[in-house]
Amino acid sequence: MIIRPADRTASVKEYYFSRKLKEIDRMNAERKSSGIASVINLGIGAPDGMPPMPAIDALVESARQPGNHAYQSYVGIPQLRQAFADWYARYYGVTLDPACEIQPLVGSKEGILLISLAFLNKGDKVLVPDPGYPTYSSASKLAEAEMVPYDLKEGNGWQPDFEALERMDLSGVKIMWTNYPNMPTGASASMELYGKLVDFGRRHGILVCNDNPYSFILNDNPLSILAVPGAKECCVELNSLSKAHNMSGWRIGMVAGEKEVISEILKVKSQMDSGMFKPLQLAAVAALSMGPEWFSDLNAEYRRRRELAGAIFDIVGAEYDKNSAGMFLWGRVREDNPLLACSGDGQPDGISDVSGQLSGDEGKSLGERVSDRILYGAGVFITPGFIFGKNGRDYIRISLCANCDVLRRSARQIREIL
Repeated sequence: MIIRPADRTASVKEYYFSRKLKEIDRMNAERKSSGIASVINLGIGAPDGMPPMPAIDALVESARQPGNHAYQSYVGIPQLRQAFADWYARYYGVTLDPACEIQPLVGSKEGILLISLAFLNKGDKVLVPDPGYPTYSSASKLAEAEMVPYDLKEGNGWQPDFEALERMDLSGVKIMWTNYPNMPTGASASMELYGKLVDFGRRHGILVCNDNPYSFILNDNPLSILAVPGAKECCVELNSLSKAHNMSGWRIGMVAGEKEVISEILKVKSQMDSGMFKPLQLAAVAALSMGPEWFSDLNAEYRRRRELAGAIFDIVGAEYDKNSAGMFLWGRVREDNPLLACSGDGQPDGISDVSGQLSGDEGKSLGERVSDRILYGAGVFITPGFIFGKNGRDYIRISLCANCDVLRRSARQIREIL
């Protein structure tokens, strides 16, 4: 490399799933040469269903129009901002001004970094949940802020311990990240919880950033923190079409909040892109108009998958909440887990332990050890919980973004190594 990388890049690593998918690709090449089926990936939450057909039709039709291929406004077309406002009013009971309180995004993940760059100076502090989405931490590091983890514990329903938060040194804290229905745990929010978060943010002068992409998945009562009176004074909320509309690859999201906060986010965003492709925006308008029957059908399928994922956890001896929300199932494993009693590498004939990890469990979390046994023994990848923080070390996570047949096949393969 002819020049030295920026110091900020030393604070982050390549995303865990990016590294793991490379390893799985190497495994699949070896398995293919031996005539063995590819690894089943139950790791990443990428919906496998089709988006709403009205959205696809709108995309195709508008892409044929000659005038729709130019640069677009940084703030999004008025129809899209209005559609987001109508969506929030219809399902969350929240009134948003489409002219100044909504900013469309290239997926809500973009918004995490935009918020961080817009409001954090070097040395500012950020409250980050543990366990939590790794991007909250990496975005804070790239903004050269100081992370202050706060615990989410199973015994407290994976909600913040507000007494513990009040005892912390909160000097210099500017942002607090929250996420409900929670990823990875599947815990749901309540208006009582959101009320406590708004009160906490207002009293301590902290911007509470609620990441809300899972609110429609296995959840019959979608909630928004912005429904709490006065929430806009100290809160913003990210949302997305990725999960609720099977449109993860389309990269369509939004952030909502008071006018002044949205304006600061736009300052950063307008330096980074030249607006969203207009046919995508028109497709999003169509998707956002879907009625309750869309979500009912979507969740009927996710309920079937959640039950089958639970059957996998029953086989591997993981404890889980049968009523969790979101598109993952989160399970706790114990030291006496039967998979850890398996001898040898558990690989099918003709397959070596490509990572060399099974022979060296020292230093690994309990969840990672169980995940490795399943991957290298059964050819099924289940995410180890340690990647979400220290409070996830004894957990594993199954994505519900695999169809029922794949989940059943996964269960059979895992059962065989036991």
